[in-house]
Amino acid sequence: MSIRTLIRTQSIVTFAGGFIYPFYLLFLKNLGNSYAKYGLAFAVFTISSAAASQLLSRYVDRHAARLMMVSSLGLMAAMLYFPWVASYSVVIALQIIMGVCNAMQRMGEKALLADETQAGQRGKPLGDYHFWTTAASGGAILVAGYVIDYLTINVLFYVSALLYSISAFLSWRNCRK
Repeated sequence: MSIRTLIRTQSIVTFAGGFIYPFYLLFLKNLGNSYAKYGLAFAVFTISSAAASQLLSRYVDRHAARLMMVSSLGLMAAMLYFPWVASYSVVIALQIIMGVCNAMQRMGEKALLADETQAGQRGKPLGDYHFWTTAASGGAILVAGYVIDYLTINVLFYVSALLYSISAFLSWRNCRK
């Protein structure tokens, strides 16, 4: 996968995550949950991501692009399921799935960044990568704020799912090459 394609796919993933993440707390509050439960859900996400990174480390060198594709598909499925969630235990299960997907995404991107850059010449591509993915996240938060004013929070999950599916498609296309 070229650095340009990696920037595109990861900018889409970052946009999708940034699109829903700030409003996720509102979603949990609408389920009647406390801030403490939000903290627990986020901790489950983080810990499952950390644990998965240890299990995935043996596959990332050979399958980075595939891991990113599967991750995007998993995140897409989670986003499609969230509007139907009615219990906190389902939120926790989805957080575990999303944590594993996060590990796949982050490890895959780092492996591909290393593969597509040369030691001593990594600064510019890494700067470009960081700029575009971070700008995508900021833009997503801004756009989502306007979208949620006119539509429902569920629309944010569906748009995020669509974006994850686009990222999965682009990653799949690069896996075939």
